[in-house]
Amino acid sequence: MLGASLPNRCLLCHQGVARGQTGLCSACLDASLYQQPVCLGCGRGMMLQLKYCGSCQQSRPLPVVAPASYHQGLGPVISGIKYQGQMAALESLCRALVERFQELEALGLVSRPQALLPVPLHPDRLRERGFNQAWMIANRLSVILGIPLVDDCLVRTQHTLAQAGLDGKARRQNLKQAFELQQALPYPRVAIIDDVVTTGTTVSEIAAQIRVQAPDLQVWCLARAEAPGLLD
Repeated sequence: MLGASLPNRCLLCHQGVARGQTGLCSACLDASLYQQPVCLGCGRGMMLQLKYCGSCQQSRPLPVVAPASYHQGLGPVISGIKYQGQMAALESLCRALVERFQELEALGLVSRPQALLPVPLHPDRLRERGFNQAWMIANRLSVILGIPLVDDCLVRTQHTLAQAGLDGKARRQNLKQAFELQQALPYPRVAIIDDVVTTGTTVSEIAAQIRVQAPDLQVWCLARAEAPGLLD
């Protein structure tokens, strides 16, 4: 009753949010989403929506499905989800991610995964934080799309340092052998779910553990923190 009586404000512009929406108003959400086609490999802006830019055609990295750049407005909102448990915008961002996936699926650039695999937290980190934001995102996506959520196969065996603030080399060293597949993953086509993809170190380490059983992998996240200048 208390929550229903409080004003529903946008986390970015602080103006009122329309009934049925939470966390972000339509104007701020729309302005924060990609305004141009982007490469699913590196996040580079492109003229036409293809799967990969010319550079990524050679290496063919894991395709990343994201509705927005972390650097174009949504950074504080997604950080709020992860570090302060501010979940007001989670529904809107998950639905934006679903719409982005459906657009790419309609273009034939990605296929519908058979399962959603959230990036796991180490038990100590889970106790500290109280929740796993990747699991919460995956759970909401599972409900919206009717795709099974698989959270009992992969575990995080090392309580690593936080990735924020580390460079690429330090990130790779930090996550080396940090994950372990403890039981069979019965789906060959899987989407790894996280809140943000930066260098891709986390999802690449997970892919190395599960690729034999799940050779068709993609990554879904609420936003991508691509390298500077790629969207200019």
